[in-house]
Amino acid sequence: MTSGTALMTDQYELTMLDAALADGTADRRATFEVFARSLPHGRRYGVVAGTARVLESLTRFSYGDDELAALRATGALSERVLDHLAGFRFAGDVVGYPEGELYFPGSPVLSVSGTFAECVLLETLVLSILNHDCAIASAAARMATAAAGRRLIEMGSRRTHEEAAVAAARAAYLAGFDATSNLEAAARYGVPTTGTSAHAFTLLHDTEEEAFRAQVAALGVGTTLLVDTYDITEGIETAVRVAGPELGAVRIDSGDLGVMAQRARQQLDALGATRTRVVLSGDLDEHAIAGLRAEPVDAYGVGTSVVTGSGAPTAGMVYKLVEVDGRPVAKRSSSKESRGGAKSAVRRHRPTGTAVEEVVHRIDHPVEVGEHDRVVPVDLVKAGETVSGLPSLADAREHLRRNLVAIPWEGLKLSRGEPAVPTTFVP
Repeated sequence: MTSGTALMTDQYELTMLDAALADGTADRRATFEVFARSLPHGRRYGVVAGTARVLESLTRFSYGDDELAALRATGALSERVLDHLAGFRFAGDVVGYPEGELYFPGSPVLSVSGTFAECVLLETLVLSILNHDCAIASAAARMATAAAGRRLIEMGSRRTHEEAAVAAARAAYLAGFDATSNLEAAARYGVPTTGTSAHAFTLLHDTEEEAFRAQVAALGVGTTLLVDTYDITEGIETAVRVAGPELGAVRIDSGDLGVMAQRARQQLDALGATRTRVVLSGDLDEHAIAGLRAEPVDAYGVGTSVVTGSGAPTAGMVYKLVEVDGRPVAKRSSSKESRGGAKSAVRRHRPTGTAVEEVVHRIDHPVEVGEHDRVVPVDLVKAGETVSGLPSLADAREHLRRNLVAIPWEGLKLSRGEPAVPTTFVP
């Protein structure tokens, strides 16, 4: 039977395992570290998301009959490896940044410790989740900042892989979006949902008025009517005539959105629909949202940009071996160097609460933790068991909100610049 996520393993991971089993190094104690060497171009911070998904996947990471049969069928693996995998269960430790935490270049986002044989198998699983979810959350957080408190709806399911769509909805919600149109995200993670009709519903009917009347009859006057299928001015007039001045919202998905928002607000007010909200969608990203900040907009619907990381679809994280049997090891390749030793991090703050420095240090070389400082990594897995009491999705949303308040104001700018908080590495 299929047991879980174990086939989220690359061939080269099993090749290394095979060789390590053959030469007796598979049982050496190892620590692998997940970090980003740099932030995506123009970004000043990253947002940690996906940790809970990593832990949930880890509990299901084992090789059942189906997985072993699939691996055996490749002919690429020895019976030695297959026998080892048949009894696999991760029994090591995981320490890392909690969801909703900010990270910077070199931050030890996740540390996985155990035998080399068990840790090496997790690279693809861990990176595939964190690189995706952190990228989405980092982009979504910038959009939430640009929206300045206005409602944000994630609606990008049709612009990405079907499973990525669910993970993206979760990550966007963690980062400050208010709702998603993805119903699976609601069922799986409890993300609030919302949605309205598309142009197809209007085109289905002989007239726009018939479409609006049908939608209002089914969903009530609090619904959102899409008014740009034909002519926006006529669409708004028809929408208010059909639903009355208590119409919930109108959505505009095309045209010069700033100009359209102004005209829509003026027209709605003139028609007495002063409480009807204006929702904009259509190729929005954080820069477009910031450009609309002065316009009378109540909510934004964001699709392609958020589910693709707004130009940075991966967080660029790597999974590197940093310690073997308590001895620091490091890669020295030009431009891809790593720092040896299992690490932790202390974030230093001014008495006012503003973060000023990320101090990354080896665990065996602790640094002072001041009154206003805090140790960032937390225990996530001990001896193969997930630690109890880890933050919920709602907790992660609030944790990120506090973190964004704590970084210097210039760190929230959308323009290019240095990381919001500098990283210092202590040898």
